[in-house]
Amino acid sequence: MFEREAEGLTALNQPDAPRIPQVYLVGSDFLLLEDLNPTKPAKDYWASFGQQLARLHLKTHPQFGFDSDNYIGSTPQINFWTEDGYEFFGQHRLLYQAKLAKSNRYFDGKELRKTEAFIKRLPDLVPAQLASLIHGDLWKGNAISDENGQPALIDPATHYGWAEAEMAMTALFGGFPSEFYAAYEDGNPLEPGWRERFPIYNLYHLLNHLNLFGMGYHLQVISILNQYT
Repeated sequence: MFEREAEGLTALNQPDAPRIPQVYLVGSDFLLLEDLNPTKPAKDYWASFGQQLARLHLKTHPQFGFDSDNYIGSTPQINFWTEDGYEFFGQHRLLYQAKLAKSNRYFDGKELRKTEAFIKRLPDLVPAQLASLIHGDLWKGNAISDENGQPALIDPATHYGWAEAEMAMTALFGGFPSEFYAAYEDGNPLEPGWRERFPIYNLYHLLNHLNLFGMGYHLQVISILNQYT
């Protein structure tokens, strides 16, 4: 797990993007990182964060995935290189989690089939997008500030995926301030309706939380599946 996190941090260390702590040493059971000495966010923190994340997402790849599988929380995340973004998100994100939920007895066969029906609809629900370099687990807890109060990122689930999916995750647990989204749109405009598509992408993270933390997330998962199938 620590080796995979180190690989993700190294990949995210891009010019003019959010700051990433330098990896000093990594082993099978430890990860030694630069201490960013976080302090109070600067006044322009959220606008700077939006601008910098937009620049990070402008780094693209011909395929979706990553050089190695990694983790979303403690759940394995499959990053098999895939040319089609719908196949990648459908098979390696949603279906993987849905099958895991059934194995964990949080899903039954009907709910698994509903997820498969949802996946078939992805090309109708989501616009075609390039494979962008994304953090992969971007909620407020993983967005910190450095010693100058400027944006920094920790604890990634790095891969090349949909930028809209990254933005959806920012809104899942409380959301970021409006100036973050405005600054992001200035640097990397998204297709109209991107905010309305957030539940589609966040189904992945809610399924993961279902598998990690249990049935408290089941209702949210089923609500999204019912909305689109």
